[in-house]
Amino acid sequence: MNNRTTCSVVVLVSAIFLIFPQSYAASPNLASPTSLDAGFRLLYDLDFGRAHQIFAAWEAQHPDDPLGPASDAAGLLFSEFDRLGVLESQFYTSDDGFASRKKLSPDPDVRDRFNSALDHAENSAHSMLEKDPKNRDALFALTLSSGLRSDYAALIDKRNLLSLHYTKESNEWASQVLAVDPKCYDAHLATGFTKYIVGSMSMPVRWILRIGGVNGDIQGGIAELQMTADHGRYLAPLARILLAIAYVRGKDTPRARSILTSLHDEFPKNALFVRELARLNPNP
Repeated sequence: MNNRTTCSVVVLVSAIFLIFPQSYAASPNLASPTSLDAGFRLLYDLDFGRAHQIFAAWEAQHPDDPLGPASDAAGLLFSEFDRLGVLESQFYTSDDGFASRKKLSPDPDVRDRFNSALDHAENSAHSMLEKDPKNRDALFALTLSSGLRSDYAALIDKRNLLSLHYTKESNEWASQVLAVDPKCYDAHLATGFTKYIVGSMSMPVRWILRIGGVNGDIQGGIAELQMTADHGRYLAPLARILLAIAYVRGKDTPRARSILTSLHDEFPKNALFVRELARLNPNP
């Protein structure tokens, strides 16, 4: 793959690391200090230590729920991406600039904890699916798990072909979630961004991926992301982040600036939004 194709692949899988799972079986108690929702809000504000405490408490209370360890894995990867400066790279408008990014030095302890959490989540999810093949939480946990593995392979290990394998898996699990519950708007985020990025690739690459079952559609992908941004119960902020990335790369600065401003207002502790706004705003 050339630099442009490789960058597109990396941006595709990098989107999924932010997909924070939720249990859709019951309405969450946002006020509960041990709810997954509280942990995810902390992740958006880059408070990884407190988020981990909440996820650990959730796992202790719900030992058979695959979303507990999957959430913790998301937090581990997100914290590692923040430490390594990967988050900023998602907004690169130059493929050459992205491809020439410095080599990363991952933390081996974080890698081990990350893989262990995902193994736990996947084993629990498959056990649930043996009893109920349409279990929404299990399918969503597998969507997340494959996406997180894809992210690590692409953005830390720089193994793009392996990342594509996991990306395809994540997209397939997300499609199953939507087949079970078409109103699970959060799942549109994974399928939507996949469509957008694959649609941005060159025709030969799109043809190869289409044979493998991954279709591209830029406008369709944007529409799905907007659907999550407008109606998503848990991932609306993430959909806005991905839309901002798409608008930056599409040189639609006003829309990107508007989205990032609203994200900064909602999550003032997240310095990423401040830095990206500074890049977009003209020099005084």
